[in-house]
Amino acid sequence: MTQPDNGACAAARQRMAADLVAGRPSEWADAFTSVPRHLFVPRFYQQDTTGAWQPLSWGTPGYLETVYSDAALTTQLDEHGVPNSSSSQPSIMLAMLKALDAAEGHRVLELGTGTGYNAALLCHRLGDANVTSIDIDPGLVDAATGRLLLAGANPTVAVRDGAEGYPDRGPYDRVISTVGLHAIPKPLLQQTTPGAVLVPPLGYGVVRLTVTSPGHATGRFLATPAHFMTRRTDGMAPRFDAALEQSPTDSSVPPADLLGRLKFPASLALPGYTSCTWRNDQGDVDAVGLWTPDGSTAIAHTSGTVRQIGPRRLWDTIEDLAKIFGDEPERDTFLLTVTPARQTVFYADTDGPSWDLPATP
Repeated sequence: MTQPDNGACAAARQRMAADLVAGRPSEWADAFTSVPRHLFVPRFYQQDTTGAWQPLSWGTPGYLETVYSDAALTTQLDEHGVPNSSSSQPSIMLAMLKALDAAEGHRVLELGTGTGYNAALLCHRLGDANVTSIDIDPGLVDAATGRLLLAGANPTVAVRDGAEGYPDRGPYDRVISTVGLHAIPKPLLQQTTPGAVLVPPLGYGVVRLTVTSPGHATGRFLATPAHFMTRRTDGMAPRFDAALEQSPTDSSVPPADLLGRLKFPASLALPGYTSCTWRNDQGDVDAVGLWTPDGSTAIAHTSGTVRQIGPRRLWDTIEDLAKIFGDEPERDTFLLTVTPARQTVFYADTDGPSWDLPATP
């Protein structure tokens, strides 16, 4: 049961907001101080020592402290017990809202309503009439709408595929996404005003784009590391058994590099990739699995052997990245350019290494 706002909640919220802004002026400080996150996250899940997901709700020890901490909270599991919705980490939310540079009178489209908390922050600063939020999950939309009303906010909330936007409420001056994308959907650019700003997550980062002309946009990634649950799409499962049947090849790139210094560039060179690890009895990484939605799969062992299968040789791409990046690169050195025909990420500048993002409708 959702509990009303009280003094303990208000105090916890004020502490969280103060920690987020860290004494620096912020136009979003009042929103984080005023909007009750616990109303939007009446229950969340944490993994116990066995890896099982355990629910925490009002009255559970640690609930209030965790809700008002700088932590992303898993709020929904699918039928297989896999997280498919969350409340984003507040510091990441603040960084994205700051990058959005929204001002009075701006019309904002949010992709990924989720719990409704981010929409409530937008409403607090910009007004209900200027905020539109969409999500592909009808259950999430229904729950978020109720929570928004409970918090005194009434934006337009609708069930829509984020890739299609919501033209009925456009054009938009600002677009923000709380769901991860593999590329910028063309309809979003078609529904924006000249000079509009878009702040979507791409891979393990967030990019800030400015619309320069119809169908064209450019911008750099934020320095802040981030990863959001991606837009729900169909894709093939990893083909580990088939990969293990392939002849091994040698690699000088340690599997752990994919989990560290190459994690971000790999998410741009291999949009939509997923990885997993196998560990030995001491808990050390023994092998890394890597796959993409087209069924391409690779298994890299700490012994230096790699087995791959599918239309793309994924670990070959990882080896190419290892030659470019000796250390983990700074995210804000990456540039994204978008045209009606192509979306390209550049490292350092347009004459540096580049990777094309997948075509969108």
